[in-house]
Amino acid sequence: MIADGLQEYNFILASASPRRRELMEKAGFRFRAVTIDYDERWPDHLRGKEIAEFLAAAKSRAWSTVIDPGQIIITADTVVWCHDTLLGKPRDDEEAMHFLRLLSGCRHDVITAICLRDRQRSHIFSITTAVTFRKLKEEEISYYVKTCRPHDKAGAYGIQEWIGLRGITRIEGSYYNVVGMPVSDLYAELLDFTGNKPKEI
Repeated sequence: MIADGLQEYNFILASASPRRRELMEKAGFRFRAVTIDYDERWPDHLRGKEIAEFLAAAKSRAWSTVIDPGQIIITADTVVWCHDTLLGKPRDDEEAMHFLRLLSGCRHDVITAICLRDRQRSHIFSITTAVTFRKLKEEEISYYVKTCRPHDKAGAYGIQEWIGLRGITRIEGSYYNVVGMPVSDLYAELLDFTGNKPKEI
């Protein structure tokens, strides 16, 4: 058993992502999940991780309820950056297929930014993972989009799904970051944010 001091805190994951919730549950975090409304827009001059960090902070600011002592709000945003272009969640099948054509045969960055906020302060950090797809066939792209409906995923793909299993040839960095939450990095940042260090007991 690990006594890391985090059990003393009330974590709130402000995210609608089922993948983030699942990863945090499997990693042993005790938290409450809620959804928040926010305006997903950013200044045009921002690039790559700057966009992800801006959106994670915007989600945190959208939390309008008073933060109680011992409570920490966790917000996150994941973006795919390819060919100097942001690939967000596709609006429809056509855009999903367009995104996958851009990713086909290319190396791209998956960036997750996380904002931690308590009553007195906030802290933002981001994790980048480089992912490479082999050259995808048009019928593979069409099949995946029609069967898996990846409209809720940045870049229009899930690494844990059919196209990731068959199409991804290399990842450099955190696998779980690509799924949607770099849980190991989150754990380390929470320990630092709360001033705790784990001890075996």
